[in-house]
Amino acid sequence: MNNLQSKFYLKLTSYTVVLFALFFSFSANAQVQKDTISKNITFEKGKEYILGGITVTGLKKFSEETVKVFTGLRNGQVIKLPGDKLTSAIKKLYESKQFSNVDVYLARIDGNTVYLQFDVQELPQLNQIKISGVKKSKQKELIKDAELKTGVMVTDNLIVTTKNYFTKKYTDKGFLKTKVNLDIVNDTTDLNTVNMNVFIDKGKKIKIKNINFNGNEKISDKKLRKAMSNTKRKFVGRFWKGSKFIEEDYQEDLESILDKYSRLGFRDARILDDKISWNDDNTINIDIDLEEGRQYRFAEIIFVGNKEYTDEELNEVLRIDKGDVYNGAVLKERVKGDGTPTSEDLSTLYQDSGFLFSQVNAVETKVQNDSITVEIRIREDEKARIRKVTVSGNDKTNDHVIFRELRVKPGDLFSRTNIIRSIREIGQLGFFDQNVVPDVIPDYNNKTADIDFTVVEKGGSQIELQGGYGGGSFIGTLGLSFNNFSIRNIFNKEAYKPLPMGDGQSLSLRLQSSRTFNTYSFSFTEPWLGGKKPKSLSFSVYSSNQFQINPQTFDVDRSRSLGIVGASIGLGQRLKWPDDFFQLSQTIAYQSFNLNNYGFRVGNDVLNNGTLNNLSYNVSLTRNSAGPSLIFPTYGSEFSIGVKATFPYSLLNDRDYSQLDAAEKYKWLEYYKIKAKGKWYTSFTDKLVLMTNAEMGYLGFYNSEIGLSPFERFFVGGDGIAVFQLDGREVIGLRGYENNRLSSVDGGSIYNKFQLELRYSITDSPSASIYTLGFLEAGNSYDNFSTFNPFELKRSAGLGIRIFMPAFGLLGIDFAHGFDPLPGFTEKSGWQTHFIIGRQF
Repeated sequence: MNNLQSKFYLKLTSYTVVLFALFFSFSANAQVQKDTISKNITFEKGKEYILGGITVTGLKKFSEETVKVFTGLRNGQVIKLPGDKLTSAIKKLYESKQFSNVDVYLARIDGNTVYLQFDVQELPQLNQIKISGVKKSKQKELIKDAELKTGVMVTDNLIVTTKNYFTKKYTDKGFLKTKVNLDIVNDTTDLNTVNMNVFIDKGKKIKIKNINFNGNEKISDKKLRKAMSNTKRKFVGRFWKGSKFIEEDYQEDLESILDKYSRLGFRDARILDDKISWNDDNTINIDIDLEEGRQYRFAEIIFVGNKEYTDEELNEVLRIDKGDVYNGAVLKERVKGDGTPTSEDLSTLYQDSGFLFSQVNAVETKVQNDSITVEIRIREDEKARIRKVTVSGNDKTNDHVIFRELRVKPGDLFSRTNIIRSIREIGQLGFFDQNVVPDVIPDYNNKTADIDFTVVEKGGSQIELQGGYGGGSFIGTLGLSFNNFSIRNIFNKEAYKPLPMGDGQSLSLRLQSSRTFNTYSFSFTEPWLGGKKPKSLSFSVYSSNQFQINPQTFDVDRSRSLGIVGASIGLGQRLKWPDDFFQLSQTIAYQSFNLNNYGFRVGNDVLNNGTLNNLSYNVSLTRNSAGPSLIFPTYGSEFSIGVKATFPYSLLNDRDYSQLDAAEKYKWLEYYKIKAKGKWYTSFTDKLVLMTNAEMGYLGFYNSEIGLSPFERFFVGGDGIAVFQLDGREVIGLRGYENNRLSSVDGGSIYNKFQLELRYSITDSPSASIYTLGFLEAGNSYDNFSTFNPFELKRSAGLGIRIFMPAFGLLGIDFAHGFDPLPGFTEKSGWQTHFIIGRQF
């Protein structure tokens, strides 16, 4: 029956078109409501009609035009009754989260034109939120965290999620009996608005009294509790980990128990039951029933499908022998990798050799008694080559600066290690956020892959403008560092945005002045001289004037001064052997020291006037594999050994230096200085890293009649930041002690230092990198070998925080406790506060 003579009624609810309700009326005097017509309607199911108009009823706050826009329908468009467009309109209204109910009525039909009526019920809006049962200082924070904003539509889902959120908020803090009630009341001050009253009764914090294990014979209770890193018992003196119960963490710890068993060969171990019981003292007990099963060992390990590598070569990587305790977790890590950049596993071995599409899987093929036979099934496939390498996200840095650091080139065989190394090299530039994301796009048919490195640029320049008080005077500093400079565009006006940038060069200017000294310096570094090979060129010039100061009255006599003028030029070369992490650097430097009645003491000699010269050659060999971030390395190491020396003038002439005055004796300084340093970075998680450091230095002389150089000494103690000295001194930080106070007044000729620093990254966003740290340090300074004792160390420990912002560099503060006295004192150094400004990563 296609044509119906009727008064027609159409209703749709909850995205579903309800079947047409047909009401027949043959009375000529029938009374009809608004939006109906009093004459019979002819309707044809499935026929296309033209939408003539929409009316909306039930509105309180919204306008009719707003609802029409939400529906997506427009006058004049063709629709079917029923049809997808009408269903979609209802769906859109619900998805707007503004309405609790939507009904649609067919108002009338005029030929091929239909008119619809939407009857909606608006959701109430949230006006006020009040929270009871917690401190006022916490209420705003809770409202913000729960995302309860004025004007949000109050739905049943909002009420449920809000209640669950507050409940979980406190149960996760150990308040396991937390009760939350929500009361929604109408707000009479405004139309269709409600207020939400939240009542929180968190009760007392519940702690874990006992964690009991049943059924464990092979692994002790103590070791199993240790495996539960998140769920701990109440223990007197435990401050580093609370004994609260959090369900998600507890479930994770149950998995850790099974992982502990698995790593010891108990692959069938399972948890039979776990339950929580309450004690009268408002604590809980956790009881865990275990079934350990038997301990398994590896039987035969069989390699199948390998052609590129022999069984012996694969076994060297797998490092599992017949008879070893079966460890499923280690087997998986040796086959698939442990997720770290330095992972040594079979999959990485193949991917580093171009086998991008290879598959390596470990399968248990036979279990006999307590022995398990494992097959390593390998599908090598064909080798893949890199088709295209692109970089995106670098708006300031020129492409060639990044491309020259990449270890992947078009045409190369695919290598996972080279991709990871490229990430590290990009991070070491210091121009980008450390989260460099390579997008590998494989093409199986052509056995190729495209790689796009997405970078996020951060500021490459720093401005240092500061003032401070030290040495009895005010010190002002202006420093400009441009770490991504482009000197070739220095005369290109269009490149100044605000400065010519993008070629990876470093340029710095620094001015520092007070009433006791002034210093000016300029330096420039080109990391790729000629642009084709990683050979660096560096150049610097500087000038400093220091004026005599009375240590008692702090009066400054500007007629008595020490002037220093110097320049240096250096060449650096990245080596290929033993590997390309090595760098060889050589520098020639000259300094002129002009003393004008300055009163400078060197041992038993006194220098008042004269000109001293320092012509030196410095060579250093470094290896830096730390990465990926320059600010917060998580793996790798840094090693350096360097020698700085002058020409041994006194050994090549017949002069009796014991009879010369001080100005003539030190006219040409002669010395040699040896330094060595090693740092290791060990990551426990992505955010928790241990930095281990050991370093030493020695300043020697050629001629005993001259002795040690008056300059180039070691000064140990404090924050490690050199202020203005340009006399070649080495400033070595040892927190917990005053600056330079662990060395003699003239400086030491030997020093050593050992350091453990545990770092935790709070954020690594491009705008600011923040990490906290705890440290143990020990070191000392010695005047000569007769006083040298490597075990006589000054010890300290403390906590600190570092904030690195691209525009300002590194800022930090340390609170350190020195456990030993300063030289010449009997009381320990005690607590010291150190402010860090400058590059100390």
